[in-house]
Parts: sequence; C-alpha cells; structure tokens
Amino acid sequence: MLAELELIWSLVYHRATSKYAILSEAPHAHSGPEMGSLKHWKITMQLLDGKACSAKIRQEIAKTVSEIKASGQRAPHLAAVLVGNDGASQNYVAFKVKDCAEVDFESTTIRLEDTISEQELLAKVNELNNNDAIDGFIVQLPLPKHIDENKIILAINPAKDVDGFCPENVGRLNLGLPTFISATPNGIMELLKRYEIDTEGKHCVILGRSNIVGTPMAVLMSRNTNPGNATVTIAHSRTKSLAALCSTADILIVAIGKTEFVTADMVKEGAVVIDVGQTRVPDDSKKSGFRNVGDVDFENVKNKCSYITYVTGGVGPMTRASLLQNTLKANLRR
Repeated sequence: MLAELELIWSLVYHRATSKYAILSEAPHAHSGPEMGSLKHWKITMQLLDGKACSAKIRQEIAKTVSEIKASGQRAPHLAAVLVGNDGASQNYVAFKVKDCAEVDFESTTIRLEDTISEQELLAKVNELNNNDAIDGFIVQLPLPKHIDENKIILAINPAKDVDGFCPENVGRLNLGLPTFISATPNGIMELLKRYEIDTEGKHCVILGRSNIVGTPMAVLMSRNTNPGNATVTIAHSRTKSLAALCSTADILIVAIGKTEFVTADMVKEGAVVIDVGQTRVPDDSKKSGFRNVGDVDFENVKNKCSYITYVTGGVGPMTRASLLQNTLKANLRR
C-alpha cells in the first residue's frame, strides 16, 4: 500500500502545474478487501492551458529575436492580408498584430475591400512574394465567394507560406521533410509535447478531415516522433457508428465545426480531448451578447478526461504561437 501511495503522490506532483490536478477518492474506497488499492483512487482532469504554453513560447521567441537584432540582423516581419469585414477574421488578425508586438516582430496588415477582384488579390500576393522585407505572410480565410481560395493559396511563395497551406509545404509534411507545418496541428503537437502526454501506441481518433487541421494532424500523430507513434483513425460525417468509434479513443481531437457535437457518451474514461472548434452563439447573459462554444460539450465531458482543452484558452493561442514560430523559421532561413 505504501508503494501505491508513493506512486499516487508522484503522479499528483507531476501534474501539479495546473490547479485542476486534484487527488480524489472513489466511492466506497474505504471498504472491502481491496481497501487502499490504487484502483480506488483517481486523478481528476487537467486543463491543457494553451494560454500559458503560448506565453512561454512567445518568451522564447522574443529572446531569439533579441539575439537576432543584437547580431545586426533585422527582426522577423509577418504580413496579413485581410479581405472584407468579417468580424472573426478581424479579431484574429488583431491578435496576430498584438502577438508580433510582444515578440518584437515587424507586422503589416493589408486591408482590402470585399469587392476586390481575384486578379487584384493575386497581384497583391505576387507583390508580397517579391518583397524581401517580409519573411512570411498569410491571406486570412475565408475569402469572399467570388474568389477561389485554392488559386490564392497556390500563388503564395512556399518559402513565405507560414500558414503551411500550399502544396509544396503539405507534400514536405507528408514526406517528413523540414517545412512550415499548419499552425493549428503544430500548436496541438506542441501542447502535447509540453504537457508530456504519452502518445506512443495510443489510439488517436481525429474527428474532421480538413486540409488545414484533420489531415495534417493525422500525419503528425502517426509519424515516428514524440509526440507521435499513435494509431490514428480519421472520422467524419460519413463514418459509421461514430459515437462508438470516438469512445475507443485514448486521444480525441475534434475539428468538425459543430457546436458541442461530442457528448460524454462519446468519450472514453481518462481520454485526452483536444477541442479545435470555436463558434459564437447568442447569449443574452453576456455583455458582448454572445459566448464562444467548442465542438465538445465541455461541461459534461470534462470529468471523464485526464486532459482537456477549453475554448479560447486551449488550441487558439497555440495556433497563433505556431504562426510566430513559422515566421521566425522563415526569417532564419534567409
């Protein structure tokens, strides 16, 4: 029993980076022949704090930028092209500008009317491709319906594609070659790494198959790396017995774009749950008139998890930090 208690407390110490790591006693743990057995104890869920992790990453980047400038080189420069007045896109770009200032990057925001033609936008992309003062740039999605997003992505110079969306960078990712990894999948991998979550041999179910999150996430989780070496299943809207499949996952990554789609019955006890979704829903109780909701029913799922992210403080900040990492990488490659 002493050995078991020592193990329990070592686990508590290991997870003590979060106030949500709590040692608790299961019902009836005081009775029966197994009294004091490890099976009567459990560790409650721990939040995967993307805000804290991203703050640490920004500190690391700022230190590197200071060294770059001390050596006489210019700071990294990130540009963002924003077409139209989509509220979520404007907020996201504003966060990127703030992040750049914190790590001492140069930043440029190019605001264009939503009436801009596809050819005019392609010309702007070409201009940025040829601007040696800019290390990397993004074209914020979504774009107006009259513009083919794929044409725009294909026009971006792969060496400046810090979003990691263009075919060359996607191909290099699949081949395991150095490249710009899409910011959200890379941010999730960084989160798993910094929390020392064991992924080797685990069953990872990825709910969603987009080119931006689901597909690259599957590649990264199955790769012979740490984190990685997981057995990966990609699930989607046509998957049979979806709830039953999700409930087998040791690691469940949800990027399906449907609010609170994943419910408690779809989650395995002790699973790691990563919620990529973020949708604004009306809420009269909030000053803003809305609240942000993920693809996971957080309140009812959290108590089944060993680790879980939460909306606004989980994947989002890590995505932004990964964009900074890619921009720094582009600068150092010059």
